[in-house]
Amino acid sequence: MLLLLIVFFTFLTGYAYLSGKFKNCGCFGDCLPITAKTSFIKDIVLLLLILLIFFNTKYIKPLFAKGVVAVLLLLITIFSFASQWYTLKYLPLADCLPFKKGNNIPQQMMMPANAIPDSTVITFVYEKDGKNVEFTAETFPTDFNDSTYKFVSRYDKVIRPGINNEPPIKAFGLTDMEGNDLTQEILSKDEVLLLFAENANTPITKWQEEFSEIVEKARKKNVPVYIVTSAATALKQAIGTTSFKNIELLNGDNTMIRMAARTNPTLYILRKGTIAGKWSYKNFDEIDI
Repeated sequence: MLLLLIVFFTFLTGYAYLSGKFKNCGCFGDCLPITAKTSFIKDIVLLLLILLIFFNTKYIKPLFAKGVVAVLLLLITIFSFASQWYTLKYLPLADCLPFKKGNNIPQQMMMPANAIPDSTVITFVYEKDGKNVEFTAETFPTDFNDSTYKFVSRYDKVIRPGINNEPPIKAFGLTDMEGNDLTQEILSKDEVLLLFAENANTPITKWQEEFSEIVEKARKKNVPVYIVTSAATALKQAIGTTSFKNIELLNGDNTMIRMAARTNPTLYILRKGTIAGKWSYKNFDEIDI
């Protein structure tokens, strides 16, 4: 089984690297980012080591008695499921995301200082004799003329991929229901509460009471509160009978919300764009603003 797994993953990481479609394999999450090339090399080394084990199975002897092994396997299984459950309900123990506490969102939206952009060349597509031909400004055909070549399109072709040329936070935009962009206005406020709710799948009853208390405290201190979602219609209906039904809903990119809110929902306190705190709905009773 181990050999079959590593053969599969070697093929997978090999495709990721050789195709050039993936810069980060994502194998170990955000805490340990590795390139597709590194992941492919890792799997080749593991494949060789596992083949060594596979052809020498007869020399492998158990370290513990069968009963101890069974208990250890049970404990490991319980730990694996429990850690996943905790992360999905309470947020990860180690936050390696660009949305972690202490980060400034506007700074995370900027291109890294050591970024190297993609090297591109403008490529033209023309039709000649019923076939599409492509060429660049430096490789124009010698027989080119408007009577034999019909323009189809042009595009930028990447000839050398850039390095570290993407900001940690992408597509962070907050718009109201009329489509007005409020991103900079909200990020510049002295203090603001943002509830990131991907959708209304988590029953409102599980966080309504605690959130109502937070909203009331915020109102007394004149701290604005917004709900950021990618499912405004469903969420508006879900909170229709709550005390915070009149809170302004903002539209946000679904992928951005899923990165910012690893639990649904997640509450943020921002101070001039810096994340001063973030909590899962399971911990709303611990928040004191």
